[in-house]
Amino acid sequence: MRRHLFALIAAGLLWGSTVPLTKVALAGWGPGWLTVARFTLAALPLAWLARHRLRAAVTPAIIGWGVLGYGLVIVLQNAGIERTSVTHAALLVGATPILVALLTVATGRATVRPTAWAGFATALAGVAFVASHGGSGATLTGDALVILSLVLSAAFLVAQPRMLTGRDPVAVTAVQLTAAAVGAVPAAALLDGPAPAAPGAIPLLAMLGLAVGGTLLPFTLFAYAQSRVSPDVAGAFLNLEPLVGVLAAAAVFGEALGVAQVAGGVAILAGIALSTAAAFLRPARPRRLELAG
Repeated sequence: MRRHLFALIAAGLLWGSTVPLTKVALAGWGPGWLTVARFTLAALPLAWLARHRLRAAVTPAIIGWGVLGYGLVIVLQNAGIERTSVTHAALLVGATPILVALLTVATGRATVRPTAWAGFATALAGVAFVASHGGSGATLTGDALVILSLVLSAAFLVAQPRMLTGRDPVAVTAVQLTAAAVGAVPAAALLDGPAPAAPGAIPLLAMLGLAVGGTLLPFTLFAYAQSRVSPDVAGAFLNLEPLVGVLAAAAVFGEALGVAQVAGGVAILAGIALSTAAAFLRPARPRRLELAG
């Protein structure tokens, strides 16, 4: 298997830890300050590693998408996770590949056949089913915030390959994470008030886990892979995130999976399989990609 596929698999598995770790960290941090701390710690080592290649990565588009695609996305996602269950948040994240594929089609970078549309509809129906059936600790407001973060994240994933072209992925990621940390400060001050002086040992460790295992490593691996594959193929590996998240929710938080959550999760995964299978069975075309057939 090629190195970029290993990178995508590793990124998906590591990201699966982010929803559970975020839930733990939010016991001592607000959604905004958690975003600032997480991205600041992740950006520093990357900036040092890519210090000789940062200049080419400092562009308005890269900075702007860093603020929106990383900063705002994670602030919204943190706020959503604070208000809903780990299971709900993890399952909803499973819709990201479908949103990426839909945006890829909307921007004229792909063509879609009937099986792909069936997959999109199935997965989105699963998302709606999960969000509309509250479970233990789940709320409609929390689910809505998570969904909004996913829409912005999908837009970022579609835009990212152009920004990576001809640039070092580590340098681009370092600039974007720095922009995200700086951009999240006003949101943190507005939403959370002063930064926590003593978040507690367990929330602090969870934040460190988010910074390294949930940000530094997976974002860098994913950016590396995105420079070599199309957005919809890269997005398909995000399927691993909800699976890891749901298992962690049951094992760590004792959250029971209800019929609605299981049915919605199965629908999401079935829809993803329908809409992305062709991307792995057929070689990508130079300009346009068939997502399914």
